[in-house]
Amino acid sequence: MNQSIKIDPFGFREYDARWVFQKDINELGITNLGKGLGTQVKKHTKKENPRIIVGHDYRSYSEKIKTALKKGLVSTGCFIEDVGLSLSPMVYYAQFNLNADAVAMVTASHNENGWTGVKMGIKKGLTHAPEEMEELKEITLNQNFVNGIGKEKKIENFNKIYKENLISKNKIKKKIKAVVACGNGTAGIFAPDILRGIGCDVIELDCNLDWTFPKYNPNPEDLEMLHEIVKSVKNNNADIGFGFDGDGDRVGVIDDKGNEIFSDKIGLLIARNLASKHRASKFIVDVKSTGLFSSDKILKENKCETIFWKTGHSHIKRKVHNEKALAGFEKSGHFFFNQPLGYGYDDGINSAIQICHLLDAQNKKMSELYKELPKTFQSPTMAPYCDDKEKYKVVNEILEEIRKLKDKKIKIDNQEIKEILTVNGVRFSFEDGSWGLVRASSNKPSLVVVTESPSSNERKIKIFEFIDSLLQQTKKIGEYDQKI
Repeated sequence: MNQSIKIDPFGFREYDARWVFQKDINELGITNLGKGLGTQVKKHTKKENPRIIVGHDYRSYSEKIKTALKKGLVSTGCFIEDVGLSLSPMVYYAQFNLNADAVAMVTASHNENGWTGVKMGIKKGLTHAPEEMEELKEITLNQNFVNGIGKEKKIENFNKIYKENLISKNKIKKKIKAVVACGNGTAGIFAPDILRGIGCDVIELDCNLDWTFPKYNPNPEDLEMLHEIVKSVKNNNADIGFGFDGDGDRVGVIDDKGNEIFSDKIGLLIARNLASKHRASKFIVDVKSTGLFSSDKILKENKCETIFWKTGHSHIKRKVHNEKALAGFEKSGHFFFNQPLGYGYDDGINSAIQICHLLDAQNKKMSELYKELPKTFQSPTMAPYCDDKEKYKVVNEILEEIRKLKDKKIKIDNQEIKEILTVNGVRFSFEDGSWGLVRASSNKPSLVVVTESPSSNERKIKIFEFIDSLLQQTKKIGEYDQKI
């Protein structure tokens, strides 16, 4: 029997677990993952029969995977409460609402068909951090499982409770016309209902469930999806366009003129709107985000503090929790709202609701609000290939070089390096607020490079050329996925 268990160790990522089904993991491997998770939950909760909320996304094979996962969980003595077809945030909310001990959501989010995975967490509102993933990997691969007598029950209609929770406390006065695009993913049976419920005039785009994803992957960073939303916003003269990912924890935004607004800038607009009502709040943003957070006059007037932190939904979520921050924003579109706005986890629909509140509170169009932000020139996220075994060493080499340049006051494009931030790779800032970032990707063999300048497009490019020359000198990087 052991011969036929398949589970690739590389599937245990920094903060979630993902595999190509059958190629990297089979059903027996998934059952072992369930045994590993059940063992881990029992260890951390010190309960004989911890209660675990389980849900799955709308893919042809997700229910089969969930069944195999539950089998493993039950064998360790866990009591399963299955909420059925779900979004990740619905499963996270169920843990609070039903006061359960852990969560396991079967989803590969926006990955192509063929992929599967599990998002899991023990402490309410948090998902596994790297240490917990490492522990789970050890337990699972070494088969150090505990045995117990578990059971499972179905929780019927929990989707209604989740929807009602978001609708009841978020009614808006203004009739906002919103394009709601779901890429035929699971958000299609949630987002239109909830946004209609709070008072929006909803135009649905690809909201019928279809696990073949006939047009494009449900991914708000996918250009095909964004182009479809732009067309729909223009054709319907809409106020806003929302694009949700496959498991509903991220949102992408198109303004009334059909322009995509990067999620870090959306985060800043939301933070500005919240600042006056919630003075002296903290906001957490990931290191790829705009430097405007640091200098924003509205945040400063309201004594709000911005903390830059590690990229990754698990890292930002944990930091929001630990700092008791009001909200956290990640450039990939994961937003986190803490009490009184949410429970600290990422929920793409709640993020869209907060944007509706922003439009409701201001007598302005989204494009006008965006124009009020100081203009900056932002690069896309660029990823040069770098071997998994080398990438962290390369980042350290770059850090050493940049420290030397700062100490010697050597200028890049006539600017001295003023500050070096090392919470996640190296982010170095200049006198005028321009900055560059080099970090190791947490889930693929590559580095991540981002630059931004409030001064000029030329300076943004000069900073990139400076980073690229340092990287080329290491002789350890390959092709970029895209370049400016």
